[in-house]
Amino acid sequence: MDNATKKTTMVAMCVAFCCVSAYISFPLPFTPGMVTAVTLAFGVTAFVLPPKETALAICIYLLLGCIGLPVFAGGTSGFGKLIGPTGGFYLAWPIVYFLVSALKGKVISFKRYAMMDIIIGIPLTYLGGLASMMLMMDLDLKAGLMMAVLPFIPGDVMKSLGAAFLGVKVNKMLVRQG
Repeated sequence: MDNATKKTTMVAMCVAFCCVSAYISFPLPFTPGMVTAVTLAFGVTAFVLPPKETALAICIYLLLGCIGLPVFAGGTSGFGKLIGPTGGFYLAWPIVYFLVSALKGKVISFKRYAMMDIIIGIPLTYLGGLASMMLMMDLDLKAGLMMAVLPFIPGDVMKSLGAAFLGVKVNKMLVRQG
């Protein structure tokens, strides 16, 4: 398989993984945000793809959801997701995971991957979500933090650890395959 075909296949597989993972979601009663496995999939994507391909995969995922395919959290879709209270999460993801991928380093490392997702991925994603919730729902900072950030921290740390674990496993398998 030539390099271009391999890259295209890897991006497509990551997009598919993101789409499927979004179905592993559940709402919280006090926030429009959902707990979703899609952020785990974004982490894995960032760990197995170079930065440009990571951003491309996430942008394709967002495009699929915007045109009506039910690939957003909980099987939802529509452009309105990007301009609603949770839109900041969606808009932040291509940038956030581009950065996570760019800063992951060249060595396959669970510790490095986990730290990049926890230190870069989670806080920057929260900034986007916090901003959109505060703006769209007319919330103060305290209410915004209670709805967009604090309830999600434990699960997001666990998903970052899971993404790092899977990223290491997939990368080691890819190295063996050459």
